[in-house]
Amino acid sequence: MSRTLPRPAAEPPCPQDDARYLALAARDARFDGRFFTGVTSTGIYCRPVCGVRTPRRENCRFYDLAAQAEAAGFRPCLRCRPELAPRQLVWSTQDAPAILVREALRLLDAGSLSEPAEGGGLRALAARLGVSDRHLRRVFEAALGVSPLQYVQTRRLLAAKQLLTDTDLPVTQVALASGFGSVRRFNAAFQGHYGLNPTQLRQRGAAPPAGRGLRLAYRPPLDVPALLGFFAQRRIPGVEDVCLGDSLQALRRTVRWSAAGGTALAGWIDVRFDPARPQASLQVSESLYPVLPLVMARVRGMLDLDADPEAVDAVLGADFPGAAGLRVPGAFDGFELAVRAVLGQQITVAAARTLAQRLAERFGEPIATPWTALSRLFPAPATLAAAEGDALGALGIVRQRQAAIVALARAVDSGQLALHPGADVAATTAALCALPGIGDWTAQYIAMRALRWPDAFPAGDVAVQAALGLRGTPRPAQAAAAAAERWRPWRAYAAVRAWHAGARPASGE
Repeated sequence: MSRTLPRPAAEPPCPQDDARYLALAARDARFDGRFFTGVTSTGIYCRPVCGVRTPRRENCRFYDLAAQAEAAGFRPCLRCRPELAPRQLVWSTQDAPAILVREALRLLDAGSLSEPAEGGGLRALAARLGVSDRHLRRVFEAALGVSPLQYVQTRRLLAAKQLLTDTDLPVTQVALASGFGSVRRFNAAFQGHYGLNPTQLRQRGAAPPAGRGLRLAYRPPLDVPALLGFFAQRRIPGVEDVCLGDSLQALRRTVRWSAAGGTALAGWIDVRFDPARPQASLQVSESLYPVLPLVMARVRGMLDLDADPEAVDAVLGADFPGAAGLRVPGAFDGFELAVRAVLGQQITVAAARTLAQRLAERFGEPIATPWTALSRLFPAPATLAAAEGDALGALGIVRQRQAAIVALARAVDSGQLALHPGADVAATTAALCALPGIGDWTAQYIAMRALRWPDAFPAGDVAVQAALGLRGTPRPAQAAAAAAERWRPWRAYAAVRAWHAGARPASGE
């Protein structure tokens, strides 16, 4: 059902677009998700890695976002599937409008806008960002050429398209999981954007093979052994399992999810890396199907699949050569990561892992999974908020850490503290440091891994100080923070490269 769009007027030469065309012709996976190509002769837009015959240069129009291509009238390619592309994350520390747009995108990707037809969701988002909804819309459209509602609509439609293609979920469940308030609204949006209804799209593709999973693409290079090795060294038996064999590189774990309305969901995830292509496959328990797109986004953040290695290495390559494939390991659950960071203060990784295992065995809930190595959930915030000091002390947790864990759990359980991507970094780190037993190192570590802030920097880390040649000098943390200014806005990646270079992080986590 391809359609031919009216041929736009000739565009002036653009060196950036010429470079993008060369990347398109080479099918270079490093540029996947960094732009999309609309082809005027077919009315379809594609990823740079699309395997179809390369279109003529004069028929190509280039866009930074899928939403921009759809706003221009193009439909997503059914072969390369733009919904699989890694997201393009743009960071700025100086331009105020760019910062506002970046934060809005982070919140929108995290599902922070209600049904697109409801203006109240946009007003709530603007209030969270400290601006009016009119100003947010104006800045967003000036920077990206689409409105926040158009962006959300495209993200939801592409998420639905992937669920229709890669799973056998009923259309009703796909609609609700993708964020649409009703099946009628979902069908209307799908028909209006793509020219066919959801059932027709599913019928045009082959039935998904059993066990294939949802595909998660990334931009190479990615050092999979280093990434999984980081998780393997810190895995909690019963909660996590990591495979680092020649034939299988995978991460599995139990997860807990707080859905809308206070409903708690529990289940498991299984991520396996494809040795032949820059992608991973994700399988999840049926219990998590109602929030499947959000789970996918959380897994992408946990494995840092949306990173742009080329941009990072342009800043860090001189100081850390040969490390372009290293990513910043994230966390599926920010509260769990924060508790583990507290447990690991000033002790070894092995000792921290032992304490975390005891905590999971004592306060975690049992769960059934397909693997005997996964049998428990990490304790919920409400459970640890009510934990007695004697019960924590019996696990070998010292009094100062006991107070920190209980205070942290109470803050998260009450909603006073949010530990997930999209949370306000400055406010969250300040709130963390205000809790007993949590200092700047721990707050920055949480910002780096749980909030996914690429410029977080644990200046007190001994490995970072060693990489800068500052060990043994007066006030090494302050000196490290000053010296690391040249690594902005990728200081979290610099910390990971410093850890990988030799010395281990100061914290056991």
